[in-house]
Formats: sequence, C-alpha cells, structure tokens
Amino acid sequence: MKERDYKIALLIDADNISASYLDIIMNEANKHGKITYTRIYGDWSEERLKAWKEHANKYSLTYVQQYANLSNKGNVSDFTLVIDAMDILYSNKADAFCIVSSDSDFTKLVIRLKEDNMYVIGMGESKTPEVLVNSFERFYYLDKISGEQQKTNKNNNGHSQITDKETIINSLKEIIKENEEENGWAYWSLVADQLRKKYPGFDPINYGERMKALTFFKRIELFEVSNKEKVAYIRIRPKNKK
Repeated sequence: MKERDYKIALLIDADNISASYLDIIMNEANKHGKITYTRIYGDWSEERLKAWKEHANKYSLTYVQQYANLSNKGNVSDFTLVIDAMDILYSNKADAFCIVSSDSDFTKLVIRLKEDNMYVIGMGESKTPEVLVNSFERFYYLDKISGEQQKTNKNNNGHSQITDKETIINSLKEIIKENEEENGWAYWSLVADQLRKKYPGFDPINYGERMKALTFFKRIELFEVSNKEKVAYIRIRPKNKK
C-alpha cells in the first residue's frame, strides 16, 4: 500500500536489464508518486543496447553514456549510477529512489540511501540475489510481472526464485498470531508492514494477481478480513467458521 506520493529518482542499469520491461518499470514506479529524475546508464555505442534507445525515447529518459573499458567492463555504469544517486540524495530534490538492476553490487547503495530515510524501491529479474531483494522497501520481479519468467532452481551464486506462496502464507499466520487481539483480529496495517519488511519481494503482482495485498489474502479460505470504521483487520479463520 502506498503511504504517500514520493518524488522519485528512477535509475536504470541498462547493461543489466532488458528494454522490454520499460513499460512495466514506468507503470510500477508511477504508482509510488512522481518521477522527478529518469536516468539510464550504459555504453550506448554498443549494438546490444539499441533496443533501449528505441524504447527509452517514449519516456524521454536521460541517457548517461559510459564507455566500458576492457579490464572493468560492466562496472563503469555501476560506479556512475552510485555517484549520481549520492548527488541526487544531497540535492534534497527526491525522497525516494527506484533502482532497476539485478546486480547485487548495488546492495550497499540501497542500504546507504535508507540510512538517510530514503524510500527505496527495487526492480529486477528473478535471478536477483536475495541479499539485494531484501535490502529494498519493495521489490518487483519484472520477468514475473511480464509473464516471461522461466522456472529455474536456486544456484550456488545465491540467486533465488520468488518466495513461494505457501511460505508467504505461513509467515502471515505467524505475524497475525504475534499481533492478534480480541477474537484473533489483528490490525492489517501492522501485519502488512511486518510482512513487507520480511519479504520485500512480496506483491500480488509478482504472483500474477493485479490487486491489493489485503484482497489477495481475503481470497484465501484460511483468512478472514473485516473493515470497522475504515480500519482493516485480518485474522486466521476460526475452524468452525466457513
């Protein structure tokens, strides 16, 4: 749930993300507020980034040219993105960042931005290392949203799939039990906040459902939802109640 409208700095690592996701990137970022910075990083002399040029003009993205050298190819854009992020941070013209990359090298940057009370959103593919996913406030799996995800098993590099639905449900049950009050009801806002912190990658859209999280769980027979005076509550459905 979006708590406020942010002024967002959108920074895209074109060397690491396919241009085919651009519409999704813009749509999801815009849900959190107004995009005030749009920068995309890469070596634009390379043929493989041609698709980005064709797509990016649609949204008037600002290209940042970086010539990758042979000894450090692939990292130059990372360094430039980090420097720009810090410049934007100190300009006080943004209060949120959206970093689009599956590269775990940005983990320390995300943590640093959060230390200055920035709201940091992440977007990448399912191959994104868990350490990077968990550093964000929210994370969107672009390949899952686009329906292009291929089933892959966890490998030795720490890359993992999206947390399975059963794990999310079991965690939700635990959180509800820890916060339940009269008759087992718990404040949804409190439960949702704890669930997001535990699983930044959780969003119904990452599971093929375009709906709010509360509606997502309401459709699961295990849970019961109630609204009292515009305040939402959730509980584990009593066994004797259908």
